[in-house]
Amino acid sequence: MEDQWTEAALAADLKAVLKDMVDRSAPRSGDIFVVGCSTSEVQGRRIGKAGSPAVADVLYPVLEAFAKDYHLRLAFQCCEHLNRALVVSRETAIIENLTEVSVIPHYRAGGSMATCAYRRMRDPLVVEDLAHRAGYGIDIGLTMIGMHMRPVAVPMRLAHHTIGDAQVACAFSRPKLIGGERARYTLEAADAYQGDGKKA
Repeated sequence: MEDQWTEAALAADLKAVLKDMVDRSAPRSGDIFVVGCSTSEVQGRRIGKAGSPAVADVLYPVLEAFAKDYHLRLAFQCCEHLNRALVVSRETAIIENLTEVSVIPHYRAGGSMATCAYRRMRDPLVVEDLAHRAGYGIDIGLTMIGMHMRPVAVPMRLAHHTIGDAQVACAFSRPKLIGGERARYTLEAADAYQGDGKKA
């Protein structure tokens, strides 16, 4: 696809996926939005073999605008050569008490998307992990972002599931459902039962 993709087509693909995500489950203000992206896969090449700064330059502003619209904090996953560390803002690292590491992502170690984010994000740094605190995530090219999601991660089945030639997987997190047979998970269900566990 390297000679076929256009900036407009890739941006449109990403916008369609993001709209599907919101329609499926709107993000919560303040959530960390983790992004994994193989620009090689977007072009129809094997992950890690044909990274493209040009593709990253198209996708980054769409993701940045989405995060701004929904008051999300972006985290961009680096490639396996940096142990899937993440580019975040210093503010996010401080708020979440994340562990900073000393490395600068670049095209051959970190990946094109993380490199783009590091150069364009305001006051960026790289953290070792997110301590499972991401509440919303998009995985472009199946780069395995699940390790950063907050339990319980719920995959989304979307109408749009490709960006360029890359397969896309998306997820949101929900709080764990705790309790046994007496547990209720909505106020309405709780109000329908008396203290002895019998229906009112």
